[in-house]
Amino acid sequence: MRPLEFGWYLPTHGDTTAYGLMEAQVAGSPELCERVVKAAEDARFEYLLIPVGSVCWEAWISGAFMAARSERIKPLIAARPGYINPVLMAKMISTFDQMSGGRICINLIAGQNESEVEAEGVRQPKEERYALMEEEVSILKALWTTRGPVHFQGKFHTISGAHIRPRPLQQPFPKFYLGGGSRQAWEVSAKHSDVHLFWGDLPERIAENIAEIRRMARAHDREEAIGFGMRLQVICREDEADAWEAADQLVRYATERQKQEMKTLYTRSEANQRVQQLARDYGDLLMPHLWTGITRVRPGAGIAVVGNPAQCAATLQQFIDAGCHSFCLSGYLHDEEAERFGRLIRPILAANNRGRLAA
Repeated sequence: MRPLEFGWYLPTHGDTTAYGLMEAQVAGSPELCERVVKAAEDARFEYLLIPVGSVCWEAWISGAFMAARSERIKPLIAARPGYINPVLMAKMISTFDQMSGGRICINLIAGQNESEVEAEGVRQPKEERYALMEEEVSILKALWTTRGPVHFQGKFHTISGAHIRPRPLQQPFPKFYLGGGSRQAWEVSAKHSDVHLFWGDLPERIAENIAEIRRMARAHDREEAIGFGMRLQVICREDEADAWEAADQLVRYATERQKQEMKTLYTRSEANQRVQQLARDYGDLLMPHLWTGITRVRPGAGIAVVGNPAQCAATLQQFIDAGCHSFCLSGYLHDEEAERFGRLIRPILAANNRGRLAA
């Protein structure tokens, strides 16, 4: 079985304990980022998701600064189709990898919000962006592994005799992660990803999806190469009642505008539509400690594990048992929740999965 790994989230856009409540907001700042990175590293998280989007600070610059201010954690930074020339992207990633001592991993993102992507000048529709993504990842891997100049003729890119220096420190190249619910996302993962990340769902549904993507990966001789994980929120307190109070406070003051945006801005994202559908079908609870409430106010990872340490660990264990080995987590406030995870939940998971996670 694969070793378990845990990643955390860097809220460059700011933090909060209550959406919609001004006095609960924490502005994005270098100081906030440093607090979160220190807490995540102290809690022994292996990687750090750097978000993208119009409200987020630029991910490559943020990730580079945070790598320089930390010792072990690996920034997980997005390679988005159509944003950066793939030859330059390959050089950026390999330079980052060398400068950081092998501390970068790559997040493949086609984009959740169509209006935001269009506003940033990317004109391909989402279906075409996945085709562009596949082409660009193929170019990255060729540039990192081919001895001699690289030639490539595709639908979107033509490359004649390209070569880069340096090559990545991690061999043959850094790990690729992809989170997506569409068939196209699964196809790209089956061919290229080291880890496919699912958003919150029922463990039995996750097990079915893992089996399907493994079948798809078999066509590329990658059935055993691809791994799987979950992107989830965590709200843990030593007393269960305190955890549910913190969860309720997160959404208690959300405005109607915030709630409406979740219904209208992400209609082209199948993963977002799936979590919204789960919230409609099951209400607030998918399972006793798997809560849908954050889907009302936040796109993406809107499903949270809520409870005391034993309850949170038991819920995560169900996804481990379903076949997941990687968990990309976040929680509010991000420095405080990272500390709680490391102190309260991680030791239980280490004890229950001996040999897969350092105690």
